Amino acid sequence: MKQIMGYTFKNEYYIETALTHSSYAHEMNMSSLNNNERQEFLGDAVLELVISNYIFNKYTDMPEGEMTKLRASIVCEDTLSKAATEIGLGQLIKLGKGEIYTGGRERPSILADAMEAVFGAVYLDGGFDAAEAFILDILKPHIELLKNNFRMRDCKTYLQELIQKTSKEPIVYNIIGESGLAHSKEFMSSVVHDGKILGKGRGKSKKEAEQNAAADAISRMKE
Repeated sequence: MKQIMGYTFKNEYYIETALTHSSYAHEMNMSSLNNNERQEFLGDAVLELVISNYIFNKYTDMPEGEMTKLRASIVCEDTLSKAATEIGLGQLIKLGKGEIYTGGRERPSILADAMEAVFGAVYLDGGFDAAEAFILDILKPHIELLKNNFRMRDCKTYLQELIQKTSKEPIVYNIIGESGLAHSKEFMSSVVHDGKILGKGRGKSKKEAEQNAAADAISRMKE
């Protein structure tokens, strides 16, 4: 039986699929479905639920906006790729020769996608409780660190990453309203992409309003 991070798979097909990159499947003339992309899709959803549930129950005094920002900083490519590197996942992924030669085993996007696919594999093999325990075992140290140190830039950075996966159009932030006295103003910002308002947010500074707008956009995109 194949084991990874203390979890032993009953059905090795799931973990083998999770560790098969599309470049390898293509080189081996495998079906386009025999790579980790579908399990990545599932793992992403399981990850979102696990992290949301953990943050909600762990930090009972944290407002919705802060929870959204913290979750965004956890489920982003940067954090997932770091976690994947820590457990040596890069050396386990089956890659095409081209990807290997160009440093695919260290590429953040490949590592993060594979990490989500592995989460999906554990869920398929052992159910939600097993996936939850597995995910938190890997990510809890990152959650605690990010909870204490995550920066306001995280939401804007993560939103940029999401948009750039499918579009080259720029993201534009606009201040659409101000209220309050000169010494205690509140700003309203919108974030726009390709002519569409993705989210809105308020803040005591323009930068804070923009970050909250990005957080709102991320939350809406994940619904």
